[in-house]
Amino acid sequence: MGLKIEKRINMKKLTIALLLFTLSALTTWAGDFQKGVSAHESGDYATAFKEFAALAEQGNAEAQFNLGFMYDIGQGVPQDYKQAVKWYIKAAEQGDAYAQYNLGFMYAKGQGVPQDYKQAVKWYIKAAEQGNAKAQFNLALRYDIGQGVPQDYKQAVKWYIKAAEQGNAKAQFNLGFMYDIGQGVPQDYKQAVKWYIKAAEQGNAKAQLNLGFMYAKGQGVPQDYVYAHMWFNLAAVDGNEDASKNRDIIAKRMTTEALSKAQSLARECLKKNYKGC
Repeated sequence: MGLKIEKRINMKKLTIALLLFTLSALTTWAGDFQKGVSAHESGDYATAFKEFAALAEQGNAEAQFNLGFMYDIGQGVPQDYKQAVKWYIKAAEQGDAYAQYNLGFMYAKGQGVPQDYKQAVKWYIKAAEQGNAKAQFNLALRYDIGQGVPQDYKQAVKWYIKAAEQGNAKAQFNLGFMYDIGQGVPQDYKQAVKWYIKAAEQGNAKAQLNLGFMYAKGQGVPQDYVYAHMWFNLAAVDGNEDASKNRDIIAKRMTTEALSKAQSLARECLKKNYKGC
């Protein structure tokens, strides 16, 4: 069925939506923050940095996060992971979930700080408990592989579920895999198929590959080589080499008519952007 992907930390995103952090925020803070947001959106990173830096020094958590992010990726200022960590810490200690997540990332990767998986887990937990789906996924993965915490498949499943229910495709795939092999949960092929489908509909090639296996073997779904070929084909289009091999293997077991139908279904599925296939 393939392995779970172990590297699940995605690109960090700058919070630039106009969020008035609290109803009691000072009007000047809100105005200056909006200036920073507007400057960033227009590509004037130097001005954005200047506005966020002034607010960050005054203790504004969202500005501290944004300042940390700009140091993190070198936007409007030379890239400086140590400065990024400094400002992420300030925002994280004020409860900013985005900063907590990114700080966990920095510890996990050893960027700006010595690599420390226990510290990464500490901050992922704080962000995950606030509902941050990426933190929930990364926390689940830490429990899954025993990195920074003792390996605990039940805890992994708990956090995969939380992230998966928020639409995180990687969590949906890994949750499907847990059900597929009965790790942290009783083996349940129907549940595995359910979560593979959700991930596959978001274009996750590994989920599409595993759906191909489920249909080929009749696990959680009636055995159907047409749909097995369709899912293998879709995963192959996304560049999955295992899918290409298995598509060609199963094609040899199919009639010309069945093969034509599978190819037609794959084309239709692509047009629908994988939805309702």
